[in-house]
Amino acid sequence: MAPTLPASLLDDDHAAFIQGSVSIVAASRDGGNVPSIGRISGCRVAADGRRVTIFLASGQAPRLLSDLRACGRIAVVFSRPSTNRSFQLKADDAVVRPLAADEHAVVDRYVEAFGIEIGALGHMEEAARTLMSTPDDGMVAVDFTPNAAFEQTPGPNAGKPIALGR
Repeated sequence: MAPTLPASLLDDDHAAFIQGSVSIVAASRDGGNVPSIGRISGCRVAADGRRVTIFLASGQAPRLLSDLRACGRIAVVFSRPSTNRSFQLKADDAVVRPLAADEHAVVDRYVEAFGIEIGALGHMEEAARTLMSTPDDGMVAVDFTPNAAFEQTPGPNAGKPIALGR
Protein backbone atom coordinates (compact mmCIF):
# COMPACT_ATOMS: atom_id res chain seq x y z
CA MET A 1 0.00 0.00 0.00
CA ALA A 2 1.38 3.43 -0.98
CA PRO A 3 1.98 5.92 1.85
CA THR A 4 -0.68 8.54 2.36
CA LEU A 5 0.48 12.01 1.39
CA PRO A 6 -0.02 14.72 3.98
CA ALA A 7 -2.85 17.17 3.48
CA SER A 8 -1.88 20.50 1.98
CA LEU A 9 -0.72 23.15 4.40
CA LEU A 10 -2.07 25.88 2.13
CA ASP A 11 -5.72 26.81 1.86
CA ASP A 12 -7.07 28.51 -1.26
CA ASP A 13 -6.80 32.03 0.23
CA HIS A 14 -3.14 31.66 1.15
CA ALA A 15 -2.29 29.94 -2.15
CA ALA A 16 -3.85 32.85 -4.07
CA PHE A 17 -2.12 35.40 -1.84
CA ILE A 18 1.42 34.03 -2.30
CA GLN A 19 0.94 33.82 -6.07
CA GLY A 20 -0.24 37.42 -6.26
CA SER A 21 1.38 40.85 -6.29
CA VAL A 22 3.37 40.38 -3.10
CA SER A 23 6.94 41.12 -2.17
CA ILE A 24 8.73 37.78 -1.69
CA VAL A 25 11.96 37.23 0.21
CA ALA A 26 13.56 33.85 0.95
CA ALA A 27 16.18 32.95 3.51
CA SER A 28 18.28 29.97 4.50
CA ARG A 29 21.45 29.42 6.51
CA ASP A 30 24.85 27.81 6.24
CA GLY A 31 26.39 25.16 8.48
CA GLY A 32 27.41 27.82 11.01
CA ASN A 33 23.84 29.21 11.12
CA VAL A 34 24.87 32.37 9.25
CA PRO A 35 21.78 33.53 7.35
CA SER A 36 21.50 34.15 3.62
CA ILE A 37 18.69 35.99 1.86
CA GLY A 38 17.40 36.73 -1.63
CA ARG A 39 14.58 38.56 -3.39
CA ILE A 40 12.20 36.24 -5.21
CA SER A 41 10.67 36.84 -8.64
CA GLY A 42 7.45 34.89 -8.40
CA CYS A 43 5.74 31.87 -6.91
CA ARG A 44 3.69 28.91 -8.08
CA VAL A 45 1.65 26.53 -5.93
CA ALA A 46 1.15 22.99 -7.26
CA ALA A 47 -2.40 22.03 -8.22
CA ASP A 48 -2.67 19.76 -5.18
CA GLY A 49 -1.45 22.57 -2.90
CA ARG A 50 1.36 20.48 -1.40
CA ARG A 51 4.41 21.93 -3.18
CA VAL A 52 5.47 25.53 -3.67
CA THR A 53 7.94 26.79 -6.25
CA ILE A 54 9.68 30.14 -6.07
CA PHE A 55 11.84 31.74 -8.76
CA LEU A 56 14.98 33.81 -8.38
CA ALA A 57 17.90 35.21 -10.27
CA SER A 58 20.88 33.01 -9.47
CA GLY A 59 23.35 35.89 -9.85
CA GLN A 60 21.51 37.97 -7.23
CA ALA A 61 21.55 35.36 -4.46
CA PRO A 62 24.50 32.97 -4.86
CA ARG A 63 24.93 32.43 -1.10
CA LEU A 64 21.25 31.66 -0.65
CA LEU A 65 21.37 29.10 -3.45
CA SER A 66 24.52 27.53 -2.03
CA ASP A 67 22.90 27.24 1.40
CA LEU A 68 19.68 25.80 -0.03
CA ARG A 69 21.65 23.16 -1.93
CA ALA A 70 23.62 22.27 1.21
CA CYS A 71 20.83 22.09 3.80
CA GLY A 72 17.41 22.34 2.10
CA ARG A 73 16.05 24.61 4.83
CA ILE A 74 14.08 27.62 3.66
CA ALA A 75 11.87 30.37 5.07
CA VAL A 76 9.89 32.51 2.64
CA VAL A 77 7.99 35.68 3.54
CA PHE A 78 5.21 37.01 1.32
CA SER A 79 4.05 40.58 2.00
CA ARG A 80 1.62 42.82 0.11
CA PRO A 81 3.07 46.36 0.17
CA SER A 82 -0.31 48.11 -0.04
CA THR A 83 -1.72 46.39 3.05
CA ASN A 84 1.33 44.98 4.90
CA ARG A 85 -0.48 41.63 5.04
CA SER A 86 2.35 39.14 5.48
CA PHE A 87 2.66 35.38 5.68
CA GLN A 88 5.65 33.06 6.12
CA LEU A 89 6.25 29.48 5.02
CA LYS A 90 9.04 27.20 6.20
CA ALA A 91 10.34 23.91 4.83
CA ASP A 92 13.24 21.48 5.18
CA ASP A 93 13.27 19.99 1.68
CA ALA A 94 14.09 22.85 -0.73
CA VAL A 95 15.53 21.72 -4.07
CA VAL A 96 17.12 24.09 -6.60
CA ARG A 97 16.56 23.32 -10.30
CA PRO A 98 16.48 25.02 -13.72
CA LEU A 99 13.24 26.70 -14.79
CA ALA A 100 10.83 24.67 -16.88
CA ALA A 101 9.84 26.25 -20.18
CA ASP A 102 6.40 27.39 -18.94
CA GLU A 103 7.80 28.98 -15.77
CA HIS A 104 9.32 31.99 -17.55
CA ALA A 105 5.75 33.23 -18.11
CA VAL A 106 5.02 32.89 -14.36
CA VAL A 107 8.01 35.12 -13.60
CA ASP A 108 6.96 37.67 -16.24
CA ARG A 109 3.39 37.84 -14.87
CA TYR A 110 4.66 38.22 -11.31
CA VAL A 111 7.06 41.06 -12.15
CA GLU A 112 4.29 42.88 -14.04
CA ALA A 113 1.78 42.45 -11.17
CA PHE A 114 4.30 43.50 -8.53
CA GLY A 115 5.15 46.58 -10.60
CA ILE A 116 1.49 47.56 -10.63
CA GLU A 117 1.28 46.95 -6.86
CA ILE A 118 4.18 49.25 -6.04
CA GLY A 119 3.13 51.72 -8.76
CA ALA A 120 -0.13 52.27 -6.88
CA LEU A 121 1.99 53.31 -3.88
CA GLY A 122 3.83 55.98 -5.85
CA HIS A 123 6.86 53.97 -6.92
CA MET A 124 7.86 53.56 -10.53
CA GLU A 125 6.46 50.31 -11.92
CA GLU A 126 9.72 49.88 -13.82
CA ALA A 127 11.47 49.48 -10.45
CA ALA A 128 10.06 45.97 -10.16
CA ARG A 129 11.46 45.00 -13.56
CA THR A 130 14.84 46.55 -12.73
CA LEU A 131 15.01 44.93 -9.30
CA MET A 132 14.13 41.47 -10.60
CA SER A 133 15.55 41.52 -14.11
CA THR A 134 17.91 38.78 -15.21
CA PRO A 135 18.60 36.89 -18.40
CA ASP A 136 16.28 33.91 -18.79
CA ASP A 137 19.20 31.52 -18.30
CA GLY A 138 20.01 33.18 -14.96
CA MET A 139 16.70 32.23 -13.35
CA VAL A 140 16.32 29.14 -11.20
CA ALA A 141 13.40 27.50 -9.44
CA VAL A 142 13.29 26.28 -5.86
CA ASP A 143 10.69 23.64 -5.00
CA PHE A 144 9.70 22.93 -1.40
CA THR A 145 6.97 21.34 0.70
CA PRO A 146 5.82 23.75 3.42
CA ASN A 147 5.78 22.21 6.88
CA ALA A 148 4.99 25.36 8.88
CA ALA A 149 3.16 28.64 8.29
CA PHE A 150 3.13 31.83 10.32
CA GLU A 151 1.15 35.06 10.41
CA GLN A 152 3.62 37.93 9.87
CA THR A 153 1.31 40.90 9.40
CA PRO A 154 2.45 43.59 11.86
CA GLY A 155 0.34 43.53 15.00
CA PRO A 156 -0.52 41.31 17.94
CA ASN A 157 -0.69 38.09 15.89
CA ALA A 158 2.71 38.46 14.18
CA GLY A 159 4.66 35.24 14.58
CA LYS A 160 1.57 33.17 15.41
CA PRO A 161 1.54 29.73 13.78
CA ILE A 162 -1.25 29.24 11.27
CA ALA A 163 -3.07 25.93 11.09
CA LEU A 164 -3.99 25.50 7.47
CA GLY A 165 -5.14 22.63 5.35
CA ARG A 166 -7.67 21.43 2.90
